[in-house]
Amino acid sequence: MRRLDEFAPVWQFNEVHTITVRALPDRVYRAIRGVSAAEVRFFRALTWLRRFGRPGPPSLLNPPAHLPLLEVATGSGFLLLADEPNRELVVGAVVIAPRGAPRPTSPAAFRALDAPGYAKATLAFEIEPAAPAGSLVTTETRVYAADAATRRRFGTYWRIIYPGSAFLRRMWLRAIRRRAEDGDPL
Repeated sequence: MRRLDEFAPVWQFNEVHTITVRALPDRVYRAIRGVSAAEVRFFRALTWLRRFGRPGPPSLLNPPAHLPLLEVATGSGFLLLADEPNRELVVGAVVIAPRGAPRPTSPAAFRALDAPGYAKATLAFEIEPAAPAGSLVTTETRVYAADAATRRRFGTYWRIIYPGSAFLRRMWLRAIRRRAEDGDPL
C-alpha cells in the first residue's frame, strides 16, 4: 500500500505527474530531498504572482532560492507524514481551517482530521525502479475538503491555481531529473 493512501484515502481534487529518470532510486530520492526553488523553472516567479507580490516569511509561496523546497515546506506549515527513503515521501498541510482552529501537529492528527470547515492537502513523491538503471518518479497532490461549503470554496481556488500548479509540478519533476542525472553532488 502506498503511504499516500494512508493519509489521503479519499479526495475531491488531485493532480498526478510522472517522469522517467536515468538514475537509481537512491539518487532520485536524494534529488527529491535536495531540489531548491532556484532549480525549478519559474517556481519563484509563479509563487510571487500567487501571493500578488506581497512579501512574507519563508514558505512554499515565498521560498528562499537555494534551500531545498521540502525543507522550506516542512518548516512552514507542512507536516512530514511519511518518509520511506528511495520509495516514497509524503507531506501534508491544512489549506483551509476555521478561524483560530487548531491545526494537526502529528501525522496521526493529520490523518484523523475530518471536521467541517477544514480542507487538507497531501503532496507525495513516489519512486519506482525502472529498467535499465532508472526510476519512474510520480508526484501526486490530493486535496480533501470535509464538507460541501469547504469543497465549493476550495474548488473555486483550485480552478484558478490548477494550471500554474500543474506546470510547477512538471517543472519540479524536471529539476529532480536534472539533479539526479547530471551527477551533481547530492
